[in-house]
Amino acid sequence: MTRPLRVVPEGPEVAEALRSALSGGPALLVAALGAEPAGLPAEVERRVALVVETSGSTGAPRRVALSADALLASAGASESALGGPGQWVLALPTHYIAGLNVLARSLAAGIAPVAVAPGPFTAEGFLAAVRRLEIPERFTALVPAQLATLLADPAARRELQRFGAVLVGGQATPAPLLAEAADHGIRVVRSYGSSETSGGCVYDGVPLGQTLVRVEDGEVWLGGPSLAEGYLGDPDRTAERFLVADGVRWFRTADAGHWDGERLAVTGRRDDVLVSGGVKVSVGAVERMLREQPGFADAVVVAAPHPRWGEVPVAFTAGPPDALAEEAAVAAIAGALGRAARPRVQRIPAIPLLASGKPDRLALRALAAASPHP
Repeated sequence: MTRPLRVVPEGPEVAEALRSALSGGPALLVAALGAEPAGLPAEVERRVALVVETSGSTGAPRRVALSADALLASAGASESALGGPGQWVLALPTHYIAGLNVLARSLAAGIAPVAVAPGPFTAEGFLAAVRRLEIPERFTALVPAQLATLLADPAARRELQRFGAVLVGGQATPAPLLAEAADHGIRVVRSYGSSETSGGCVYDGVPLGQTLVRVEDGEVWLGGPSLAEGYLGDPDRTAERFLVADGVRWFRTADAGHWDGERLAVTGRRDDVLVSGGVKVSVGAVERMLREQPGFADAVVVAAPHPRWGEVPVAFTAGPPDALAEEAAVAAIAGALGRAARPRVQRIPAIPLLASGKPDRLALRALAAASPHP
C-alpha cells in the first residue's frame, strides 16, 4: 500500500502538514525556501510519513524515509529524558530533522511551539520568541554556533537559565562553550543522532528509551524504534547502512566512538582521516583539540591537498589574529597528535554556515584547496 507524498515549503504550513502525516495523511517532505526537490515519486510506501533530505555537507544529499512510529517514539523518549512536556522555542530550520523534531515533540505534547522569526539567527530574535512563551516549562534546540551567540548576550543568558534544557547537537560542541554555559547555570544537553535515527537518540552519551548502542570495529551502530525505514529510492545505500545482526536492526552511523555499556563517546567520523606524508591524521581529533585552545572555540578543520605532503589539515577561524595563541595551539596539537597533525590556521571574516547552522565544510574545503601552500 502507498500514500501520496506532499512537498511543503518551509514556513507556517509545516506544523499542520506534519500533524496530518503523523495521523495517516499524505507523507511530507519539507523543502528549504527557494528549493525545488527533483526526482521525487508521487507516492511512497504506506509506512513512510516523513522524508528528510540531508544537507549534503559531507557528500551527496540523501532522502531519509521515516515512519510515524519512529518519530513519535523519538518524541516520547525525549520528553521522558527531559523530565516531562514543555513549550519549545523553534530556532532551527524545519527542513532538517532537528527542527522537525521540535514540531513532533510539540505535537505529541499538545503544546504549540514558538518559532524564531526567519532570517539570520540573533539573540534579539530569540528573545522575541521567548517573550511569546505561555508556560514556565520551556525547552529549545540549538547548534553550537547559536548557543555561542546567546551566551554572548547577557539578556539571552538570563533567559536560558529559565529553560528546563537546551539541546545542542548537529556537531561536536566545544568544551569551552559547555563550560561557559555551565558557569551561567544553563542546562545544556548534548544531543547525538541523525535523520536516520529520527534525530537525537542519545543525550549526554546515554541512550534514550529503547535505543540500543554497539560499536563494531570502532564504528557506532544504533538500534531501536526510532530508526528510519531507509533511503527513499536507494535500496543499495539502504542495504549498506541498515542491517540486521543478532536479531536486531541497526543503523551504521559511520561515526567512530567508544561504548562502555552505559555511556557512548563519539570521537569523530571514520572517514575524516587524511594522510599527510604517509601519516594518518584524524581531522576530527585536530578540530576537537583546537577548539579547546583559548581563542579557537569556532575553529573548523578540513583536509586540503598539498603538493609535497599529499594532504594537510587547515583550520579556519573567525577569531581575531593572535600570533602567540596560534603558536601555542599548534604546538599543543603537535605534541599530542604528532607533527603531521599541525594545522595551518587561516583567518576568515566569518565561518560559512549551512541553513541548519552547521559549518559549510564543502565551502571551506574549496577555500582551503584554493589557498596558497606554505
